Amino acid sequence: MADQAYVTLATNDEYAKGAMVLGTSLRNHNTTKQLVALIGPHVAEPCRAVLNCIYDEVCVVDIWDSGDTAQLALMKRPDLGVTFTKLHCWTLTHYTKCVFMDADTLVLSNIDELFEREELSAAPDPGWPDCFNSGVFVFKPSNETHRSLVTHCTEKGSFDGGDQGVLNSFFNTWSTADISKHLPFIYNLSSISIYTYLPAFQKYGHEAKVVHFLGKLKPWNYSYDTQTGKVKGHTLTPGSGDLHPDFLVQWWNVYSSEVLPALRDAYGETLFCSGCTEDKTSDCACEIIKAPPLPQDPQLSSEERKQRWEAGQADYMGVDSFESIERKLDCFLK
Repeated sequence: MADQAYVTLATNDEYAKGAMVLGTSLRNHNTTKQLVALIGPHVAEPCRAVLNCIYDEVCVVDIWDSGDTAQLALMKRPDLGVTFTKLHCWTLTHYTKCVFMDADTLVLSNIDELFEREELSAAPDPGWPDCFNSGVFVFKPSNETHRSLVTHCTEKGSFDGGDQGVLNSFFNTWSTADISKHLPFIYNLSSISIYTYLPAFQKYGHEAKVVHFLGKLKPWNYSYDTQTGKVKGHTLTPGSGDLHPDFLVQWWNVYSSEVLPALRDAYGETLFCSGCTEDKTSDCACEIIKAPPLPQDPQLSSEERKQRWEAGQADYMGVDSFESIERKLDCFLK
């Protein structure tokens, strides 16, 4: 089906490796659709090379940030501002219908039946079920819709600072108008919601078709022992939550067996982070993904940095990175 496609977004190298696993899992489950990856300009060339081997189309897009630091701080996720970039997917008008999937999702079985659904079909968000989760949704590319979304963003912003707030405000009849646009939860199973209703997961979990590693903690924050096939602890601070071990192992199986060899070929050498064991029996998802350092820009004034932000040219890999923003917010809140 050359006129239908799965679409994902990777704004940096970490999410690029998530996109590699997602695309590989779609291929492994015999999708008949095209695969499209939208990537930010800072994604390293070796990562782009691997994505080009997995996806039919890799498009570099401008980063678009909401700039809503207040709402993003409330969610403790300042990194989500760049998810506005996701709205570029409506410009893919050479496709008649698409399914968007976040790069932190993993396909567990063939889901091509989603293309029988209409725009905007999505699964409920576990945090507020009258809102849909924007990690998986069916849409129809349209320049007119894209223009309307941009206007909506400009005039009304986002109630959560990210794309999910925008899309729920724009497609505001999702919860009441048409039940056929409510995807079953098995198409967007949030791995962090499993423990809130464990009996339901024990009964229905085996039917899951897509798992979504929702939240700050991602599979690539863990390490993996290639000898035992077990996932080890994550690199984030305590209290970040934990992901379901079965799904983590499935993600890492794809990454270590199919993605990592391609990354090693692309980079031409093996790079290990400080968290890996000396005998190299453990793989860490960041071992290859760290790109060569980018050339440093001369020191910019506050006004110049502001102008770059407003032009969508923030230095997300440097002074405007998630870590820098988080430190700034921590200082402000204290």
